[in-house]
Amino acid sequence: MTSRREFLQKSAMGFGTLALSGVMEQELLASPMPLYPKVPHFAPRAKHVIFLYMDGGVSQVDSFDPKPQLAKEHGQAPKFTVDATVFNNNGNLLKSPWEFNRYGESGLPVSDLFPHIGSCADDLCVVRSMTAFSPNHPNANYALHSGHVLSGRPSMGAWVSYGLGTLSQNLPSYVVIHGGQVPSGGMQCFGNGVLPAKHGGAVCLTDHPVLNNTTPQEDTAAMQRRKLELLHEMDGDLEARLSHAEAIESAIQNYELAFRMQIEVPEVTDISQESAATKKLYGIDAPYENTRTYAAQCLMARRLVERGVRFVELTINPGNGDRWDQHTNLIDGHQKNAMAVDQPIAALIKDLKARGMLDDTLLVFSGEFGRTPFAQGTNGRDHNPQGFSMWMAGGGIKGGMTYGATDEYGYRVIENKLTVHDLHANMLHLMGIDHTRLTYRYSGRDVRLTDVHGEIIPEWFA
Repeated sequence: MTSRREFLQKSAMGFGTLALSGVMEQELLASPMPLYPKVPHFAPRAKHVIFLYMDGGVSQVDSFDPKPQLAKEHGQAPKFTVDATVFNNNGNLLKSPWEFNRYGESGLPVSDLFPHIGSCADDLCVVRSMTAFSPNHPNANYALHSGHVLSGRPSMGAWVSYGLGTLSQNLPSYVVIHGGQVPSGGMQCFGNGVLPAKHGGAVCLTDHPVLNNTTPQEDTAAMQRRKLELLHEMDGDLEARLSHAEAIESAIQNYELAFRMQIEVPEVTDISQESAATKKLYGIDAPYENTRTYAAQCLMARRLVERGVRFVELTINPGNGDRWDQHTNLIDGHQKNAMAVDQPIAALIKDLKARGMLDDTLLVFSGEFGRTPFAQGTNGRDHNPQGFSMWMAGGGIKGGMTYGATDEYGYRVIENKLTVHDLHANMLHLMGIDHTRLTYRYSGRDVRLTDVHGEIIPEWFA
């Protein structure tokens, strides 16, 4: 039988002809698609993940972890031992400027920063006992995404792609809908690391439509075809000379996928197909520009998972002047960031639920760490890796509950302490993957997302 590689090398018209004549049809290839769906280790609860990355660190005591003691001792010096902070400009205890209200039948407390998300309280599992490995943005971002504080490891989305393949032949298995705010640590947070390049995050820009960087730059299809034929010839020659040509094979596969995306993406990004009610629900017409931008990202996330993309990650946009990193002027910064994401995220939950998609789509909302319960200076909060909050919804998660606890000031975890290894292990578990068995041989050892850690938490599961 002719191998897929030989078939591609011998095709007279190269990638252009394959793409333009229907390269997405599997029968044209001599072997399965490179990201063909794989059988999970056990029955999954979730088929997709939407990771809502809150870059910069949302303050837990101002969002999902109310601390009345802060209000009682507002303005007083901390009575507990304060660890070294990033700037060591530590002031007195700072109460939350926002009130907390109880939502839903569960009575889950959520601050006034997130009234729309609060309306989805019965779908949320709020985890109040997360900790970070580092108080520095780059290292904490690497850890959140890859489980390691140093760069170069595969991101969680790449691991999901590697472990499960794709449910869509014409779209990547891992897509990052990039709001424009490059995270500290760089775009390698979303990379494939030591895994084959085909598993890396496909980063798509936001500019209405969201996936606007897939348009061919060539004036004609014939010109594009000639370029790709030359690339194919060069890659084929190099591949023939190498005994191990995984990178070349990944490049070939990426060329194919790029062509298929040019066919699929225009329809995916055409949100004009959505009803007026749906667009209004997300906030596409909201008065605040950043709400409109994030609304488009959330709506696009739903459209992508609807079409089989396994892992979608959303970053925030830089229109507020900063990420969730308010070392000064906490009220203004957190208020603007919340205004941008609150309505669209709640709409995403409700829309998925109405379409029967929330059952098999896992939503995860998290930053890389939390913030201090005492002020930095007078009106900001410094980084706090000792304890912070995140939440999950859908995909087999039990809603309307909290898990873990910080102390009465929201500073340190005192109950059910967790790390990103635990988060990653449970995300994979919900997708039918045993995190201890998802390994990749590299540099003489079996590498995995959770290293030698990670505990499954049955209390989270519906």
